[in-house]
Amino acid sequence: MRIYFGFTVAGDRSTLEAARRIVATLEALGHVVLTKHLVRDDAREADRSISAQQVYERDMAWLQECDCFVAEVSGSSFGIGYEAGYLLASSRTALLFYRRDAAERLSLLITGNTHPGCTLVPYEKVEEMEAYLRDQWRPAP
Repeated sequence: MRIYFGFTVAGDRSTLEAARRIVATLEALGHVVLTKHLVRDDAREADRSISAQQVYERDMAWLQECDCFVAEVSGSSFGIGYEAGYLLASSRTALLFYRRDAAERLSLLITGNTHPGCTLVPYEKVEEMEAYLRDQWRPAP
């Protein structure tokens, strides 16, 4: 499965290690993570090395190509909300992980999401996310 992984580039990246572990788990399960560059230390600088229009066109192409959206949204940004909304509106699924202790800071459009294609998974430990991906997540074919 081709996965568009969402993680903030410009926002709060304090959950970077958790995001890296999600990407590693997805790849270990045999999925292709189109946006794994987001978990690199230099993600912001890399995006700034090309024009804003090039970032938009690249990301929109990946959004068109992907089968589903998986994201760590604890440090969410406008971009993650845009990506999730875009994919849910196009009848693809979204799996959104967020730290329980971050829930009060997150948009209510995330924590209150009841869209049938969206699954919210609050977590305390990274191992919970890995276990969810391995044992419970059943992405649509």
